[in-house]
Amino acid sequence: MSTHADTFRALHHRDHPLVLPNAWDHASAAVLAAAGFAAIGTTSLGVAAAAGKPDATGGTAAETLALARRLAGLPCPVSVDIEGGFAGTPEGVAEFAAELAGLGVAGINIEDGRPDGTLADLGERCETIAAIKSRAPGLFVNARTDTFWLGAGDLRETVARQRAFADAGADGTFVPGVADGDDIRALVDAVDLPLNVLFLPGRHTVAGLAALGVRRVSTGSLLLRAALRAVARTAWAVAENGDVPAGLPSYADVQALLAGEADWVLDQS
Repeated sequence: MSTHADTFRALHHRDHPLVLPNAWDHASAAVLAAAGFAAIGTTSLGVAAAAGKPDATGGTAAETLALARRLAGLPCPVSVDIEGGFAGTPEGVAEFAAELAGLGVAGINIEDGRPDGTLADLGERCETIAAIKSRAPGLFVNARTDTFWLGAGDLRETVARQRAFADAGADGTFVPGVADGDDIRALVDAVDLPLNVLFLPGRHTVAGLAALGVRRVSTGSLLLRAALRAVARTAWAVAENGDVPAGLPSYADVQALLAGEADWVLDQS
């Protein structure tokens, strides 16, 4: 019988890219699943913001694990962003990843960017990837390099890291921040693994990325940031003139969502 992990892996090898929206709590993940997305990811910024903590500092291991435990019951595969791994050693990261896999999580993102804006040692990152695959061989490891995101490396450095991650056993590579079509094509051609790109509004379309060979398109923190703006705008609409947006879900709709009976999502999307 096919598992979520099998399904998630297969979603990276279709004719059309996997569009992976990123959630930050149970409600945001549940509404995305109810809207029909084939898989759901998490956003580390969102998880950290919900906990009142800064992102990318390794301080949300407990929150990430707790959210993964809740999301593992969704009807679609879930991939979890674990920042740099939440542990000081490759073995510690592998232990954390194996715990996620044991919950039924289908994949993880693990990044090489550090809070000080530098990149982690390549050898250590590869050792960590290999340790994860040894402990949780079925887990889809999406190895992220922050060369473009942090401005910490050029295309040549990015390709070198992609290839090293592939040799270490990664199942896909993720290069957030890359926008130029020629750069994206070069990254697609560099290794025989699915390339994940972070959607950049005004710079990307899914169709355009598909034409370049991208296999996965993530929203990152975009949905969280859109939700935060909607919260502030709606609150001020109440305060100023009462003119709130039409078509908002009702109290009963949200209760239905939590019960897994959210037919209203597709009706109002």
